[in-house]
Amino acid sequence: MDSESQPYTYVPSGRFTGGHTMTLWTWARRRRFQRLSAPEARVFETAPGVRVLAHCHWQADRRAHPALIALHGLEGSSEAHYILGITEKAFAAGFNVVRLNQRNCGGTEHLSNTLYHSGLTEDPVAVIHELIGSDGVDRLVVAGYSLGGNLALKLAGDFGDAAPPQLRAVCAVSPVLDLEACVRALERPANALYQWNFVRNLKSRMRRKARLFPDRFPLEPLSRIRTVRQFDELYTAPHFGFAGATDYYHRASALRVADRIRVPALILTAADDPFVPPQPFHDPAITRNPHITVRISQHGGHCAFVGAPEDGDDGYWAERMIVRFARAHSAEAGRR
Repeated sequence: MDSESQPYTYVPSGRFTGGHTMTLWTWARRRRFQRLSAPEARVFETAPGVRVLAHCHWQADRRAHPALIALHGLEGSSEAHYILGITEKAFAAGFNVVRLNQRNCGGTEHLSNTLYHSGLTEDPVAVIHELIGSDGVDRLVVAGYSLGGNLALKLAGDFGDAAPPQLRAVCAVSPVLDLEACVRALERPANALYQWNFVRNLKSRMRRKARLFPDRFPLEPLSRIRTVRQFDELYTAPHFGFAGATDYYHRASALRVADRIRVPALILTAADDPFVPPQPFHDPAITRNPHITVRISQHGGHCAFVGAPEDGDDGYWAERMIVRFARAHSAEAGRR
């Protein structure tokens, strides 16, 4: 692990005293991104019959600049505030930025007749190859939040020694590294609000999918679903051929392949995250992998990490650290 701690030391804003407070404040807070120009909407075909929507911000000469692919969390979209925040900072630092929607997210239920899940790396991997092959991008960084963080780490682990040389680094903020542990934490009474919100959004999405594909997605099971685990047991697992929710959580977790990561990887998480417990980040698959830098701060909540503004930014520390890490590992073209 990287022993250089100072660049990745988080000092929380004085107005926050706990993980719930910071998580909910950033969830509800309105942010403005006045420096961010209008993106180019682009649809990538990532598998036969599967298309995903991205919003791309290109530098004037895209081939001369590295690209950052930003991945959102469960039931988020390319319009999530943290995705727009990292986009604004990365673009200002000279990156092309591709804000990628997971399948069905961002109003794209009509683009495929499938669902998505927390370990479905097929789409970002296809986007990586298209950016390299069609757009001439020779330096790439993937950065994800929560579910997107798990995807970023898992695709690096899945690649192992065969990662394309253009993939220079991956970054993960509050990643659901061990899905079983995170779902178990989500089931605590103190996290009832988060559970309710996720389930409400998942059910709403299934109703939209059923209107588009009525023979493929029956709605009868929805009345029995009260938790994310129940949703995964009744919808996610059978749709993707998993034996059940437990099998899905095991096979889709980045922790299972973290020991195979061979590109520089940055993980930022908080000990007071309401539903991403810190214990999995102490697993030997993480701590013994010299390619992985882990920073577990005492505070920060889930995908929040609000601190003091620096150099005119808005104080979102994790976004700043991703850009710093990405720049350090994509400064020169060519093989790592």
